[in-house]
Amino acid sequence: MAGHSQFKNIMYRKGAQDKKRAKIFTRLTRELQVAAKAGDDPASNPALRSAIQAARKENMPKDNIERAIKKGAGGGDDTNFEEMRYEGYGPGGVAMIVDTLTDNRNRTASEVRSTFSKFGGNLGETNSVSFMFSRVGQIVYPAEAGSADDVLEAAIEAGAENAESTESEHEVTCAVEDFHAVREALEDKLGPAQSAQLTWKPLNTVAVDEDQAGTLLKLFNQLEDNDDVQQVSANFEIPDEVMAKLTA
Repeated sequence: MAGHSQFKNIMYRKGAQDKKRAKIFTRLTRELQVAAKAGDDPASNPALRSAIQAARKENMPKDNIERAIKKGAGGGDDTNFEEMRYEGYGPGGVAMIVDTLTDNRNRTASEVRSTFSKFGGNLGETNSVSFMFSRVGQIVYPAEAGSADDVLEAAIEAGAENAESTESEHEVTCAVEDFHAVREALEDKLGPAQSAQLTWKPLNTVAVDEDQAGTLLKLFNQLEDNDDVQQVSANFEIPDEVMAKLTA
């Protein structure tokens, strides 16, 4: 999948353009509620500040944002969402990590396991595949944000670990604990990011053939149709010509 910005870093996001707005808002609402549990003031809560920025980027109505924050901060929300991570293997031995926010871990585990099985994959134990990935902060800017040299310089000054540029975008990565500070420093220099998130970046990728790729994409799509799923990461790479066929 190298070279396709839609699948940058071998990962799908629930905010992908082809997803229904209702599902995007469901994901964002949960993120806001969870972040707000640590405080409803974005000035002193970086996680909430990031969640609000993500919601605004998706044109989430202000009332929806404020209602989610109020519920999360204790203003009438009796739902306790918790973060759960599932790890396993998809077709072709591809390592996969599924991050969720759920109010019923038994339901979510059952649904994720069933989806893996349906497409020839299987879930493993915790940490069974995460050693194949690095947990990083990822901030992406469009190419027009600046030259590769300018973005690299801004990334270094912001405290990032790396910056890579292609014809279509710039990707800056940083340590998880530095994510909010790096993001804000970059925004001061380059403006709002195209996307900013914590993600799992594969240390190495696995090449898959056309049949495996088709099944993997179906697996991804069904996982992402689950409201509890926030993000799916994997370490496979689809050749450009195969991706062109599958997305035609």
